[in-house]
Amino acid sequence: MRLLILVCLCIVAASAVGQSTGTNTITSTVTGTTTVDKTPPTASAPNIVLNNQDVCSFPASAALQTQIFGFAAGTTIRDKNCERIKLARSLYFMGMKVAGVSLLCQDKRVFEAMQMAGTPCPYDGKIGEESLALWKENEDRRPDKKAYRKRERTKRSDDGVGEAGGWARDSSGNVLYCRETGGGSGERERCE
Repeated sequence: MRLLILVCLCIVAASAVGQSTGTNTITSTVTGTTTVDKTPPTASAPNIVLNNQDVCSFPASAALQTQIFGFAAGTTIRDKNCERIKLARSLYFMGMKVAGVSLLCQDKRVFEAMQMAGTPCPYDGKIGEESLALWKENEDRRPDKKAYRKRERTKRSDDGVGEAGGWARDSSGNVLYCRETGGGSGERERCE
Protein backbone atom coordinates (compact mmCIF):
# COMPACT_ATOMS: atom_id res chain seq x y z
CA MET A 1 0.00 0.00 0.00
CA ARG A 2 2.91 2.31 0.82
CA LEU A 3 4.45 1.44 -2.44
CA LEU A 4 1.33 2.43 -4.35
CA ILE A 5 1.17 5.82 -2.65
CA LEU A 6 4.84 6.41 -3.36
CA VAL A 7 4.37 5.64 -7.06
CA CYS A 8 1.41 8.06 -7.33
CA LEU A 9 3.41 10.85 -5.74
CA CYS A 10 6.27 10.32 -8.16
CA ILE A 11 3.97 10.52 -11.15
CA VAL A 12 2.43 13.75 -9.94
CA ALA A 13 5.85 15.29 -9.23
CA ALA A 14 7.20 14.28 -12.64
CA SER A 15 4.23 15.81 -14.45
CA ALA A 16 4.66 19.08 -12.53
CA VAL A 17 8.37 19.32 -13.45
CA GLY A 18 7.70 18.43 -17.06
CA GLN A 19 5.46 21.44 -17.70
CA SER A 20 6.93 24.49 -19.36
CA THR A 21 6.74 27.82 -17.64
CA GLY A 22 5.06 29.78 -20.47
CA THR A 23 2.54 32.57 -20.22
CA ASN A 24 -0.93 32.02 -21.53
CA THR A 25 -3.20 35.07 -21.99
CA ILE A 26 -6.89 34.55 -22.56
CA THR A 27 -9.09 37.53 -23.40
CA SER A 28 -12.83 37.16 -23.61
CA THR A 29 -15.77 39.57 -23.73
CA VAL A 30 -19.07 38.37 -22.38
CA THR A 31 -22.28 40.33 -22.89
CA GLY A 32 -25.69 39.28 -21.67
CA THR A 33 -28.58 39.93 -19.34
CA THR A 34 -29.04 38.26 -16.04
CA THR A 35 -32.65 37.85 -14.95
CA VAL A 36 -33.39 37.18 -11.32
CA ASP A 37 -36.88 35.79 -10.97
CA LYS A 38 -37.70 36.58 -7.36
CA THR A 39 -41.22 37.91 -6.96
CA PRO A 40 -42.12 39.66 -3.72
CA PRO A 41 -44.45 37.92 -1.33
CA THR A 42 -48.09 38.77 -1.90
CA ALA A 43 -50.36 40.47 0.61
CA SER A 44 -53.42 38.32 1.17
CA ALA A 45 -56.70 39.98 2.09
CA PRO A 46 -58.02 38.65 5.37
CA ASN A 47 -61.00 36.37 5.25
CA ILE A 48 -63.82 37.72 7.42
CA VAL A 49 -66.53 35.21 8.21
CA LEU A 50 -69.94 36.12 9.61
CA ASN A 51 -71.45 32.86 10.78
CA ASN A 52 -74.79 34.21 11.98
CA GLN A 53 -77.45 34.54 9.27
CA ASP A 54 -79.32 37.22 11.22
CA VAL A 55 -76.58 39.88 11.06
CA CYS A 56 -77.10 43.24 9.41
CA SER A 57 -73.50 43.73 8.34
CA PHE A 58 -71.32 42.42 5.57
CA PRO A 59 -67.57 41.88 5.37
CA ALA A 60 -65.14 43.80 3.17
CA SER A 61 -61.40 43.24 2.83
CA ALA A 62 -58.60 44.40 0.55
CA ALA A 63 -54.86 43.96 0.10
CA LEU A 64 -52.07 45.86 -1.66
CA GLN A 65 -48.55 44.65 -2.36
CA THR A 66 -45.63 46.57 -3.86
CA GLN A 67 -41.96 45.62 -4.24
CA ILE A 68 -41.19 46.96 -0.78
CA PHE A 69 -44.39 47.21 1.21
CA GLY A 70 -47.47 45.05 1.68
CA PHE A 71 -50.74 45.98 3.40
CA ALA A 72 -53.94 44.05 4.09
CA ALA A 73 -57.05 45.11 5.99
CA GLY A 74 -60.57 43.96 6.65
CA THR A 75 -63.70 45.31 8.28
CA THR A 76 -67.44 44.86 8.52
CA ILE A 77 -69.97 47.41 7.26
CA ARG A 78 -73.29 47.95 9.04
CA ASP A 79 -76.49 47.97 7.01
CA LYS A 80 -78.67 50.42 8.93
CA ASN A 81 -81.74 49.82 6.76
CA CYS A 82 -81.56 46.10 7.54
CA GLU A 83 -81.32 46.92 11.25
CA ARG A 84 -84.36 49.21 10.99
CA ILE A 85 -86.42 46.49 9.29
CA LYS A 86 -85.46 43.86 11.90
CA LEU A 87 -86.25 46.22 14.78
CA ALA A 88 -89.61 47.18 13.23
CA ARG A 89 -90.45 43.50 12.73
CA SER A 90 -89.59 42.77 16.37
CA LEU A 91 -91.77 45.65 17.60
CA TYR A 92 -94.64 44.50 15.38
CA PHE A 93 -94.50 40.93 16.71
CA MET A 94 -94.48 42.25 20.28
CA GLY A 95 -97.81 43.95 19.56
CA MET A 96 -96.35 47.46 19.22
CA LYS A 97 -97.52 48.04 15.65
CA VAL A 98 -97.52 51.87 15.76
CA ALA A 99 -93.95 51.84 17.10
CA GLY A 100 -92.88 49.48 14.32
CA VAL A 101 -94.44 51.72 11.67
CA SER A 102 -92.85 54.79 13.30
CA LEU A 103 -89.46 53.14 13.10
CA LEU A 104 -89.91 52.35 9.42
CA CYS A 105 -91.11 55.92 8.78
CA GLN A 106 -87.61 57.19 9.61
CA ASP A 107 -86.72 56.18 6.05
CA LYS A 108 -87.87 58.93 3.68
CA ARG A 109 -88.98 56.39 1.04
CA VAL A 110 -91.36 54.76 3.53
CA PHE A 111 -92.48 58.18 4.79
CA GLU A 112 -93.40 59.34 1.26
CA ALA A 113 -95.08 56.02 0.46
CA MET A 114 -97.22 56.32 3.59
CA GLN A 115 -98.20 59.88 2.59
CA MET A 116 -99.09 58.72 -0.93
CA ALA A 117 -101.20 55.89 0.45
CA GLY A 118 -103.22 58.35 2.53
CA THR A 119 -101.96 56.95 5.85
CA PRO A 120 -99.43 59.45 7.23
CA CYS A 121 -96.75 58.23 9.59
CA PRO A 122 -97.47 58.50 13.33
CA TYR A 123 -96.29 61.65 15.11
CA ASP A 124 -95.84 61.57 18.88
CA GLY A 125 -98.43 58.80 19.23
CA LYS A 126 -100.98 60.53 17.00
CA ILE A 127 -102.19 58.82 13.84
CA GLY A 128 -104.34 59.76 10.87
CA GLU A 129 -105.37 63.39 10.29
CA GLU A 130 -103.91 64.48 13.63
CA SER A 131 -100.46 63.23 12.67
CA LEU A 132 -100.74 64.80 9.20
CA ALA A 133 -101.44 68.21 10.77
CA LEU A 134 -98.50 67.79 13.17
CA TRP A 135 -96.16 66.81 10.33
CA LYS A 136 -97.17 69.94 8.41
CA GLU A 137 -96.54 72.12 11.48
CA ASN A 138 -93.16 70.52 12.22
CA GLU A 139 -91.63 70.05 8.80
CA ASP A 140 -88.08 70.08 10.23
CA ARG A 141 -88.72 66.64 11.76
CA ARG A 142 -89.82 65.09 8.46
CA PRO A 143 -87.38 62.58 6.91
CA ASP A 144 -88.28 63.99 3.48
CA LYS A 145 -88.05 67.66 4.47
CA LYS A 146 -86.01 68.73 1.40
CA ALA A 147 -88.41 67.13 -1.09
CA TYR A 148 -91.42 68.34 0.96
CA ARG A 149 -90.20 71.95 0.96
CA LYS A 150 -89.57 71.81 -2.76
CA ARG A 151 -93.09 70.47 -3.39
CA GLU A 152 -94.59 73.13 -1.12
CA ARG A 153 -92.68 75.92 -2.89
CA THR A 154 -93.88 74.59 -6.22
CA LYS A 155 -97.49 74.47 -4.97
CA ARG A 156 -97.36 78.06 -3.73
CA SER A 157 -95.87 79.58 -6.86
CA ASP A 158 -98.50 81.90 -8.25
CA ASP A 159 -96.23 83.81 -10.60
CA GLY A 160 -96.49 81.21 -13.35
CA VAL A 161 -92.75 80.46 -13.36
CA GLY A 162 -93.09 77.16 -11.56
CA GLU A 163 -95.85 74.63 -11.93
CA ALA A 164 -97.83 73.99 -8.79
CA GLY A 165 -98.65 70.38 -8.10
CA GLY A 166 -98.97 67.64 -5.58
CA TRP A 167 -100.44 64.26 -4.76
CA ALA A 168 -104.12 63.58 -5.41
CA ARG A 169 -106.50 60.65 -5.85
CA ASP A 170 -108.54 59.87 -8.93
CA SER A 171 -112.13 58.56 -8.88
CA SER A 172 -110.86 54.97 -8.49
CA GLY A 173 -108.79 55.85 -5.43
CA ASN A 174 -105.43 55.62 -7.20
CA VAL A 175 -102.76 58.04 -5.97
CA LEU A 176 -101.43 60.33 -8.70
CA TYR A 177 -98.93 63.16 -8.84
CA CYS A 178 -100.69 66.03 -10.55
CA ARG A 179 -99.48 69.37 -11.77
CA GLU A 180 -101.44 72.52 -12.19
CA THR A 181 -101.91 73.90 -15.68
CA GLY A 182 -103.36 77.16 -16.85
CA GLY A 183 -101.22 79.51 -14.74
CA GLY A 184 -102.83 78.99 -11.34
CA SER A 185 -106.42 78.52 -12.46
CA GLY A 186 -106.73 75.30 -10.47
CA GLU A 187 -107.06 72.90 -13.41
CA ARG A 188 -105.08 69.73 -12.77
CA GLU A 189 -103.55 67.29 -15.18
CA ARG A 190 -102.03 63.86 -14.53
CA CYS A 191 -98.24 63.73 -14.75
CA GLU A 192 -96.73 60.86 -16.69
